[in-house]
Amino acid sequence: MRFLSSSGVVIVREIECKSLLNKSAIADYCINPYVGCQHGCRYCYAAGITFRFRRKKEEWGEFLDVKINAISVLSKEVKNKKIGRVYLSSLTDPYQPMEKKYELTRKIVDMLVQNGFPITIQTKSNLVTRDLDILSTNRSNEVGVTIITMDEKISRDFEPFSSKPEERLEAISIAKSNGLRTYVFFGPVLPFLSDSNVEDLLLKFKKAGADYVYVDRLNLRPMVWSMVSKIVLQKYSNLYEEWKRIFFSKPLYYDELKRNVLKIAREIGLETVFCY
Repeated sequence: MRFLSSSGVVIVREIECKSLLNKSAIADYCINPYVGCQHGCRYCYAAGITFRFRRKKEEWGEFLDVKINAISVLSKEVKNKKIGRVYLSSLTDPYQPMEKKYELTRKIVDMLVQNGFPITIQTKSNLVTRDLDILSTNRSNEVGVTIITMDEKISRDFEPFSSKPEERLEAISIAKSNGLRTYVFFGPVLPFLSDSNVEDLLLKFKKAGADYVYVDRLNLRPMVWSMVSKIVLQKYSNLYEEWKRIFFSKPLYYDELKRNVLKIAREIGLETVFCY
């Protein structure tokens, strides 16, 4: 099926999965309701992982596989597996545009809550606020948003079909007002684009209600460099050589970033966790 949405024409396939509630290194379990992601972020490590298992020619962001039997599969798994924290999601965004149609994530969240599984959400969409009526019934649930910058132009260049950064921060504030623990995933930090005013960014995260912040570097998994370098050459060509030096000559950029972020975070009283 082809759908025309805010993210352009997307090829949507309804598929069946054999399992949904899978072991994870991020939390006890991870659930990916979809394969692919309409947000089409140019830095997404999931692109390379996803294409390893597909022989398709669509571009990242132009296809989406919907696990149409997800609820049926999950209903059996929650009865047979030990209760543990569930992370949504590692290889897709649980609240991308097509979620409005299928409501897979909402049904998954509802089933997990009913069966006592605590949930950690990570998304780039303010659609997550739709499900706060369910999420807020368990105060151990967490809601987090990914933000690489508050600059809308930079955001649109690298994550073209995600919610605006301000909308994501507002979602955090709403989740916090509903009694949930909240966080911002600040990453991947894009050199000289994400880091123009780190102190201002961290203060905005704290003001929005983030209990803590994850910080991550850009990881050059398969396909990532080809996707991000294309945007850098087109839109930020003055940074291209410096980016190559940072990512292929192992300079100290991310070490210096870590020291700077830690210093500011201590000063403003914001818990910070580094993923590198």
